[in-house]
Order: sequence, then structure tokens, then C-alpha cells
Amino acid sequence: MTIEPTSGQSRVRIFVSGALTVILTLLICTAAAEGVLRLKNASMRNYDVEMWRYSRELKFASELAVLGHEHQPNAKATLQSVEIRTNAWGLRGGAVSEAPAPGRRRVLMLGSSIALGWGVPEESVVSSLLQAKFAVAGQDVEILNAGIGNYNAERYVERFLHRLTPLKPTDLLVLAFVRDGEPLEQGGGNFLLRNSQLALTVWTVVNRVFGESGENSLVAHYQRIYAPGSPAVTRMNAEFAKLAAYAREHRIRVTLAMVPDIHNLDRYPLQFVHDIFGKTARDNGFAYVDLLPALQGIASSDIWAMPGDPHPNARGHALMADAIYPVLASEATPSREQ
Repeated sequence: MTIEPTSGQSRVRIFVSGALTVILTLLICTAAAEGVLRLKNASMRNYDVEMWRYSRELKFASELAVLGHEHQPNAKATLQSVEIRTNAWGLRGGAVSEAPAPGRRRVLMLGSSIALGWGVPEESVVSSLLQAKFAVAGQDVEILNAGIGNYNAERYVERFLHRLTPLKPTDLLVLAFVRDGEPLEQGGGNFLLRNSQLALTVWTVVNRVFGESGENSLVAHYQRIYAPGSPAVTRMNAEFAKLAAYAREHRIRVTLAMVPDIHNLDRYPLQFVHDIFGKTARDNGFAYVDLLPALQGIASSDIWAMPGDPHPNARGHALMADAIYPVLASEATPSREQ
């Protein structure tokens, strides 16, 4: 005896079948879109995707919450068509001894992705260029590159104090940037953003459409960040004070070189941020170099790493090295009164 399905059961089956068809279609379309994007971005010309790959291939979540992430040691990746390699310390470059050779001056450069040399071959980064200048001058000086992308002042100071003091530098070179006082959120994003270029692309588009943009918004943002007495400024100053205390105790010379935002170098709108970093440097007894004059007047198209990527290219790094070298090469560090 055959039992015919009721009309209600038939409607449920039709609904379930239709829902499964829609879900399966969406999954296939999503997978196809992900595949197309990955093929398109294989050219390494998409800045956001290359930064996403950098996070996946060369970083790991740090056990120290204050750092957020660190470089994987002894790793290598080709990002934005440039090879980036790390040594056992997570520094960019080849192997280094734990302590400098007797009589050798060791300069450890701290900073974010600009210090790292994002988009620039290793031999053309500030650290490599400075070391070459000292070699030409017949001086035994090595420059180590501790730059890590998406770091601010708090992160690179704490990384030095927690991870890199065994390297026993004789000097510290802080390659600071206007974002270095900006608070950074901990964590590595959600599962989709960590693993899908499609999700990353959608997130980027939404942020660009609905987020603030333009020079006026950028200036207003930094005016809020660096307002007198703001929590961000207080925190940044506390970190630099910690660095200064360690440096004084261990007789380490500190130089702070301030890198400008390179969106508009003709009518530069963020000099007030440089003034804050300059005062912080003087208050802590650091030598100070404002790199804006070295770059001012250059068209953005001539100095960006690539279209859409506002990191200095090899030309920018060469100009910065030219400006920093005379200060590092000098013997004396400016006193607090200077």
C-alpha cells in the first residue's frame, strides 16, 4: 500500500530543495569569485592583498598581548614582487650574532612597515644603505632592521625591551611615522578576513565607501590622536620614556628620525605631528632628524612604492638615508637643553 505525501509535506520538500539549491549556488559562486580574485591578485599589484599575505606568511600572533603579532623567525616570502626574509630574531635580513663583535658599533633600527622597507628590495632599504655608507667611510658599523608592519611606538618599544635587548646595540635608530602614536587593536581579525581574499576585498570596499576619506579627514583624525593630554600621546610618551631610561642605563645612543606621510609633500598638512615627536625626542635626550625636508617637493607618483601603496620606494629610502647618516656618524648626542 503506497502512502501519498500530503500537500503540506510536498511544500516542505520543495522549500528544503529550493533552499539547498540556493545555498549550493551561493557557495559555488563564492568559491568561483575567490578563485578569480586569487588569479587576478597573483600579479602582486594589489596593496591590500599583499599586506594580507604578509600577515599570513610572515607574522604570528604574539604571546605578549601588547605586541599583537611578531615576525616568524627564519622565514621568507615574496610580497609585492619583493623578497622579505627574516633571521632567527625576526629581523629583516641575514643571520646576526647575539652580541656585536668587539669594537663594532651596532645600530638597531626600530619602526613599522616603513622601517621594514615594505615594497623595497633589502639592499635598498634605509638600514642597508646606512651600513653601506659607514663601510665606504671605513667604519665598522652594522645596522639591524627590526621594523615590523602594523607596529606603533608602544609595540616597537616593548618588542625591543622584551625581545631584542640581548642583541646589545650601541645605538637605537627609531624610524618613526605619523601613525606611531595611534592606538592599535589587539587580535588578528575574524576567520573570513584571515583566510579569504573575497572577504578582504568586500571589507576594504565597505570601509572606503562608508569611512572618512580625504586630506581634511586625515588631518582631523591626527588632531584628535595628538591633542594635548590625549590618552594616545600620554601612552606614547610613557613608552619613549621607558626606552630612554633603558638607553641611559646601558649607555645606548638613541636617534629618532621622523618620516612624513607622503600623500602630499608640497603643502604638508601634518607638521604639528612632527613637532610633537621632536619635543618628545628632546625631552628624552634623543637626537632628532625631521625627514620632511629631505622628501618635500617630490611628487607622490615618484616616491610611492607602487600605485595605491603610500610607502616610500627605493628613492625615498635613499633620500632618508642621506639625511640620517650625518647624525648617526656624529659623535655627540644632543643634550636635553639643546
